[in-house]
Amino acid sequence: MENQMDLDFDTALRRVADQDHPGLDSIDATVFERVRVNRTSARTGIGAVALAAVGAIVLGTMTAGPTASPASAAPIDPFGVAGSFAPSTLLLADR
Repeated sequence: MENQMDLDFDTALRRVADQDHPGLDSIDATVFERVRVNRTSARTGIGAVALAAVGAIVLGTMTAGPTASPASAAPIDPFGVAGSFAPSTLLLADR
């Protein structure tokens, strides 16, 4: 039984190897056409990204404006609250 299956498989492979697919004659032209179309669409995409970047910069500049106040840094405190009762400040209070 296994021998018959091997023969059928070999026969099928030979049949596939002997026949050419009808689309193989035009495959080169189709591939090159799709590559050309993809290059064109990639250029269009880069232009759209560049336009969006310029628009974002302009919008950010207009929003901030020349009258925006500079940012001021808050004092750094690891716990978020001023340490008026920290041991070091309590020891210095007597002096």
